[in-house]
Amino acid sequence: MCNDYEQHVAWAEYCRMMESLALRIPSHQTELDLHQADDIRINDPAPIMRAAAGSNAIELSSMTFGFPPAGPKGGPVFNFRSEGRQFANSKRCLVPASGFFEFTGAKYPKAKHRFTLNGAPFLAIAGLWREAVGNKPPTFTMLTTDPGPDIAPYHNRQVVVLRPENWEAWIALTRPEAELLRPLPAGSLLVETVRPESG
Repeated sequence: MCNDYEQHVAWAEYCRMMESLALRIPSHQTELDLHQADDIRINDPAPIMRAAAGSNAIELSSMTFGFPPAGPKGGPVFNFRSEGRQFANSKRCLVPASGFFEFTGAKYPKAKHRFTLNGAPFLAIAGLWREAVGNKPPTFTMLTTDPGPDIAPYHNRQVVVLRPENWEAWIALTRPEAELLRPLPAGSLLVETVRPESG
């Protein structure tokens, strides 16, 4: 399951995409709000996109990847099953990424496969976020669904990748969850093996 992704979305590219979708960016935000990283893993800080309070803009906010453990023995909740659930009362967000990774094989280091959205400069993963608690920072998690045809050869689950035209629909939840939180058709995601399985 996706516990590693990259964030190399250029600020100019982000602004162009948002403008093309008629989504407003708060005037105070800059490229510093979209910090870059080769690998963002569980417990790392990363930018997410969410509805800005008191306006119709979509703002970037830095949060920690993974909800805190539900119990004393649990681990961070970095992937959250979406099927059959309703999210009207949840804090919804998008996780911008230039690509995400899946791993295959039994030996370490496992083969590493990079997925990107075909025909788009970057992608966004449907997510949820939570407020800071005590001295803990705000956190986010990624929603998952059954694998589409592009992911199925690599994993039995996948994160929900939303096409750009559905970004606002998820943030505002103007369409039913079942229409949005589903795998994309074959050929939507491009894959390249960036590290082969060790021999």
